[in-house]
Amino acid sequence: MRPLSLTLRLTVLFCAIATVVFLAFGWIIERSIDEHFAIQDTKELNLVAQAVEHSLSTLQPGFDLTRARQRFEDMLIGHHGTLLLITPALGPHVYASPGPDLSLILKPNQTQQNTVQKWSDDEHNYRILIQQVTGGDNKHYSVIIAVAIDFHLHFLTHFRHTLWLMVICGIIVMGVMGWLSVRQGHRPLHHIVEQVSHISASQLNSRLNPEAVPAELTELAISFNELLQRMEEAFNRLSNFSADIAHELRTPVTNLMTQTQVALSRARNAEEYQEILYSNMEEYERMAQMIGDMLFLAKADNAEHPPNTEAIDLKSELSNLFDYYEAWAEESRVSLIQEGEARVQGDRLMLRRALSNLLSNAIRHTPPDNRVTVTLSQQEKSVQIVIQNPGTPIPEEHLCKLFDRFYRTDPSRQRSGDGAGLGLAIVKSIIESHGGTITANSDQTSTRFQINLPNSCID
Repeated sequence: MRPLSLTLRLTVLFCAIATVVFLAFGWIIERSIDEHFAIQDTKELNLVAQAVEHSLSTLQPGFDLTRARQRFEDMLIGHHGTLLLITPALGPHVYASPGPDLSLILKPNQTQQNTVQKWSDDEHNYRILIQQVTGGDNKHYSVIIAVAIDFHLHFLTHFRHTLWLMVICGIIVMGVMGWLSVRQGHRPLHHIVEQVSHISASQLNSRLNPEAVPAELTELAISFNELLQRMEEAFNRLSNFSADIAHELRTPVTNLMTQTQVALSRARNAEEYQEILYSNMEEYERMAQMIGDMLFLAKADNAEHPPNTEAIDLKSELSNLFDYYEAWAEESRVSLIQEGEARVQGDRLMLRRALSNLLSNAIRHTPPDNRVTVTLSQQEKSVQIVIQNPGTPIPEEHLCKLFDRFYRTDPSRQRSGDGAGLGLAIVKSIIESHGGTITANSDQTSTRFQINLPNSCID
């Protein structure tokens, strides 16, 4: 299922909050009103009870209780809806107000003495107070005072209905206002979306203005600008890479076409055709090497870790590489020197290729009667490999681009001398796939390539 929109989520949240708030305030107000009515009724009951108790306490033995009835009726004047029942332990009622029979309240286990409670006669509802009073004539009387609360209950019922109506209306109003508020609040987001929708491959230099968006969206704008920056750099590298591939492949293809056209321009003997085929083979080998390097880089870019790892003795690997390049080094009058030893955990073929590329690059650029030095060191947290050779210093502006694909510090160099410019890019890709780093430094005396493999690669 598709997630709910932010507008709908916030609108529902506003409605839920409005419901909780209205219900909470309504419950508090209802409780307050009910308590207020209870206090008023209790106060009125106590006033009548005090008056009745005082009147009964003044009775004398032998006093005719029928003469006191007028006095009890006068006590109820001014107390609207108040009922009174006074009955002795034995004998008829002393006084009973017109209305419901309050004597029913005196049934056992149905009421409590000296407490205010509710009672109903199936028609009306009352709040009652029952007391046992000893009169001045030493007789015990049960006094029941009742106050009608139908009006109070009707008011509370009407209030509840009004409350629910307010809750429903509040939900509707809060929903509409919340929806409008959220839509208005999301306007900056819609503006950002509109700006983003106009960005294409030809407009990757566009940027969002972090100062023109709300504070909550500033980080989003900054992150999006950084993303565009990375995409622009990657797109430029891809464009340059495609142009470099076309440029590098165009030269051997042109040579092949030219040599073939020359060969077909007139009849030639077998030796001439053989010479042309040998020349074409060199171009094919150069193209095959370039295509192989590009495939290797593509695979290395998509692989997070080396596919095959094993314990590698770097000293032994370098000795084998020295034997391989010995003839070329002697021809160039370059000495190969190895110092130190180290072991790592990695892909043997990949690391051998990286070291081979660096070693061949060093031999190629070392002047005659000089030496290439390879130093190995096993440290506590890393393995360090340093390949150093004297030669023409590399300008500072070129050092940071040495490991870019198809990059050459001197574009005028011959293809046969420097290849397609993928060797150092392959080295960097191999080292990074092993979790390491490679750096280059150059000064007037020598050029130095340093490889650092992390502790996780140490065997």
